[in-house]
Amino acid sequence: MRGRITQEASMPAARNALELRHELFERLAEARSRTDELFEVVKPEFLYERPISERHRIIFYLGHLEAFDWNLLRERLLGTEAFHPEFDRLFAFGIDPVGGGLPSDQPSDWPSLDQVRAYQRRIRETLDVGVEKVLSASSSDEHQSATQLLNVAIEHRLMHAETFTYMLHQMPLDRKRRNPHLAPAPAAQVRPTMVEIPEGSATLGLSRSANRFGWDNEYESHVVEVPAFTIDQHKVTNGQFLEFMEAGGYERRDLWTEADWNWIQERNLSFPGFWRRMDDRWFLTTMFDNIPLPLDWPVYVSHTEAGAYARWGGKSLPTEAQWHRAAYGTPKGFERPYPWGIEVPNPRLGNFDFQNWDPVSVTTFSQRQSGFGVTDLLGNGWEWTSTLFGPFPGFERFPFYPGYSADFFDGKHYVMKGGSPRTAACMLRRSFRNWFQPHYPYVYAGFRCVGNQ
Repeated sequence: MRGRITQEASMPAARNALELRHELFERLAEARSRTDELFEVVKPEFLYERPISERHRIIFYLGHLEAFDWNLLRERLLGTEAFHPEFDRLFAFGIDPVGGGLPSDQPSDWPSLDQVRAYQRRIRETLDVGVEKVLSASSSDEHQSATQLLNVAIEHRLMHAETFTYMLHQMPLDRKRRNPHLAPAPAAQVRPTMVEIPEGSATLGLSRSANRFGWDNEYESHVVEVPAFTIDQHKVTNGQFLEFMEAGGYERRDLWTEADWNWIQERNLSFPGFWRRMDDRWFLTTMFDNIPLPLDWPVYVSHTEAGAYARWGGKSLPTEAQWHRAAYGTPKGFERPYPWGIEVPNPRLGNFDFQNWDPVSVTTFSQRQSGFGVTDLLGNGWEWTSTLFGPFPGFERFPFYPGYSADFFDGKHYVMKGGSPRTAACMLRRSFRNWFQPHYPYVYAGFRCVGNQ
């Protein structure tokens, strides 16, 4: 099932309805399996913990994934009465506090595990029967609408399969069931290299005429002219970031904006959130262990820390358009669907689609280069850009999910591109956009720099 990207072409009416129905249910089952296995990582006695202070307790997410599907599909497709409206509201929305406000609920405020699991089971049983009937009996237009809603449900769940992993990563190791994992390969030598990207165009977004699924912020497709620039061939590594630290990067006020400086001072930050100092050595906290810091792995940091590193080197973070140009452009002027070409994502091409829990060396996929010779662009860690998350020309809110993107067009979130080891293959499409606050240090996100022209 890995490497499936067929959802991108799932909406044409000419497709065989039976084939499409089978594909959608297969993808939904796989997405459920992905999230179910994550809850098995947590030892049961810790399901009411809150590993990240800005987020809900773990028990919320066990109910949320089903509540989202139910609230999205119940009235729009099934016309079914709610059987537990209190839970439908309780588990409806996650939180993304901006400005320091934190949740204050207690474990006793939440339903029991048995109650939540019963709610989950009933929703799945009801949806599976009801959606099957709708897809079997609907007209062409109704079928297309149902297909779009199911794609939303599937990708929403797969997004949580990644972001919930960020939460579990923050749990003490002894509160998780260890999964078998391979020891890191010996560190490879990484030669920092800047690649020249000539001026040219970058196509951002997805065209509605393509009749492919995308989230509302992916529309409408448009072309941006990008002046010539240089960009790092590889993501910035732990070893490179260590040099920044040892040069006093966290102590230099001139490398940080006022808001960013205040943030690191308030938190007393002096190294990346995934690093640990033990016995006078630097270690990296992976999902299931503490290992000696792999110097050739990409560093995962907040947007704030990435920006300070870039200024230290006299560089900057790329814009969304620059990143696109470097990733998908070619010397001959045409654009590729993927950085390496036309081959659909698979394990030979990058560290994505749940293959690994953790990063690998930035040199692992050096042969899978973009048309300009830039590597490791999809998977192995999202990449911060300097572009504030905002609407493309022609943006229209999803009528069934109006706040998905628009609620974050607030000048406080930055676009990320690429993907991480825990990003599903279907979200490696060229138009997909991710975004987070600059002071959120838990994301599997790294960066590369561009030279200031």
